[in-house]
Amino acid sequence: LASAFIPTFTGLLTKGERSLAWKLASAIINLALIILMAASVLAAVFARPIVHYILAPGFAIDPAKEALTISLMRRMLPSAVIFGLSGIVMGILNSNQVFLIPALTPALYQLGMIFGVLVLTPSQGIYGLAWGVVIGAAFHLGVQIPSLWRQKCQYFALLGLNLPEVREVITLLIPRLFGVAVVQLNFWINTRLASAQPEGSVTGVVTAFALMLMPQAAIAQSIAIAAMPTLASQHALGKMDEFRHSLTASLRGVVLLSLPASLGLMLLRKPIITLLYQRGEFDEHSTQLVAWALLWYAAGLLGHCVVEILARAFYALHDTRTPVMVGAAAMMLNMVFSFVFSALFVRIGWAPHGGLALANTLATALEMVGLFIFMRRRLSGIHEQHLFNGFLLAATATLVMSAAIAIWMNHYQGMPAWFVAGGGILIGIGVYGIAGWGMRIPEFQNGIRWVIGKLFHA
Repeated sequence: LASAFIPTFTGLLTKGERSLAWKLASAIINLALIILMAASVLAAVFARPIVHYILAPGFAIDPAKEALTISLMRRMLPSAVIFGLSGIVMGILNSNQVFLIPALTPALYQLGMIFGVLVLTPSQGIYGLAWGVVIGAAFHLGVQIPSLWRQKCQYFALLGLNLPEVREVITLLIPRLFGVAVVQLNFWINTRLASAQPEGSVTGVVTAFALMLMPQAAIAQSIAIAAMPTLASQHALGKMDEFRHSLTASLRGVVLLSLPASLGLMLLRKPIITLLYQRGEFDEHSTQLVAWALLWYAAGLLGHCVVEILARAFYALHDTRTPVMVGAAAMMLNMVFSFVFSALFVRIGWAPHGGLALANTLATALEMVGLFIFMRRRLSGIHEQHLFNGFLLAATATLVMSAAIAIWMNHYQGMPAWFVAGGGILIGIGVYGIAGWGMRIPEFQNGIRWVIGKLFHA
């Protein structure tokens, strides 16, 4: 929804039509609440067949596990409604160049879940975790309300179906909705396959993917969220040269950050997983399961990050169809790859859930290439040489960093996980920064000058 809403809302703000912009926001909020509430009620009513036939048919052999899944799902459904509203509020704030508070919302969501673990679980058991998700979603929304109020927001009790701007958002939303459906279909197939694989495969895939998304969110989503309102404003004003320059700068920044994050996560995956998760019933075997999937997921971090930027650039151009069609094609390939690589991994004696992760990585890489080609045609070029030079510089610095991390891990094998992971991360950041500075990468030099300037000014 945000991908369809932000370009239209930002365009109205850029043109000074604030009253109409708030009518648009009110209408979208009202429509979203009605639709999400209806969908959540239907999902609650039909939770049993959804779990039994769609989400986790492999759980059918254990009626207790299936019943627990159904019960937990029903308790967490209100979070879908809350997140829908929160996402629109986040889009409104981003369009008004407010980024700090929305950037804190994932942390507030995590705090809600931690509250469920520490406070509710002792009395409610695993259901405390489900309520923690709902509480986290409420925190996700609540922390943004004061910032929204400061924007002098206006609320109108209307659906706005007669407004051209509302119809434009709906028109942009339809192909995006199709794309999300395809992604969910792919996730369903992966979960279905993993649920029929050896015990722990579902947890291995889900946990590894979440770990890969941490740097992806920190790098790509933060840059994309900051860039999208700017790109939308430049498009609304017809400043396409500035649009091209902003997009190129965003892509270079993502490449310079995601390449070292990808290799660092691959090298340090076991101590990181051990540090974060290995306690209680999450034993060494669990760590191995997650690490195996993370190895293949982390290899696709660059693709995920670049796709995030390119997709947002298309949305800023009021084009949701192109990224959705490319993404749909990639996800269809992902489904095919999931079956192929799972079977291949079994044949060669490897844990099959790693094949699901590799399928995702390869499909995302193809999606990245497809989106880049279409965007290049759309803009008649994206400063390709500048981008390629940035990739070569990042790759060179990343190789130096990887060698330093490998030496560190080899020298301190057997030390506590916090020591190996923490030291490896610090060494990686330090070596990569020094290598980038030594190669005179402009982004590194400008960043260091900015930090020094802030410190000196302070």
